[in-house]
Amino acid sequence: MTRLPVFTGQGPAEEPDDVDAVGAGTSLAAVVRNRIDGLYPIDPFGGDPQMQDVLAPLVRLGVHVRVTNPELLPRSGPAVLISNRGLGVVEPLVLAVAVRQIVGRRLRVLGAPELPILGDAVRRLGGIGYYAEDLGAVLRAGHLVAVPLGNTWLRTGAGEPPVGLIVGALGFPVIPVLVRPAGPFGVPWWGRWNATVGPPVEPDRAVALDDPLSAAELAERARAGVQALIDGSGAR
Repeated sequence: MTRLPVFTGQGPAEEPDDVDAVGAGTSLAAVVRNRIDGLYPIDPFGGDPQMQDVLAPLVRLGVHVRVTNPELLPRSGPAVLISNRGLGVVEPLVLAVAVRQIVGRRLRVLGAPELPILGDAVRRLGGIGYYAEDLGAVLRAGHLVAVPLGNTWLRTGAGEPPVGLIVGALGFPVIPVLVRPAGPFGVPWWGRWNATVGPPVEPDRAVALDDPLSAAELAERARAGVQALIDGSGAR
């Protein structure tokens, strides 16, 4: 599978700030017709914005998210959302729904598998590879990206931060988010979830962009931000 281009150095986004803004909408019939004709957009990272916008209403039928502190979600420009995660794969989907309904943006999610067909399908829906270079490239292009912490049993803790990946986030805002089911015992009740957005971990513009110590410090600050949200919510 072709890897994403590697961007080095920090600077302004190479795309407009609204690069991942949700479009006006395309009918399912038009999306199918465009694919038959071979006339549909694929972004530089393998994303299919038309397909994402068509499938989003279907996802929202089964995933309902109540967002606390929605004003902290960035409405434009690059940023990383660091969140807790249970043993399943639902939290990134919940975050994508929350971001779309609050700020009208498509969320990129770190973790597309390097597998034929499956990896391409995940990228079409907004996934990117699990590499620091991929994270840095997407941020440089102006996108909002979700990076989950390590899995935890029933989402009882923040989880281990992916220090090696956070190198790609140096110089960009990092925002901790707590994602948890609205039902008891860590189980969503009728597909209902809560997402609590915490204060951003502001980037240190003075650090070297490939400094592993700075990445470790940023990762720990982000993990601590998520843990603070867990402690404040009473979710143990």
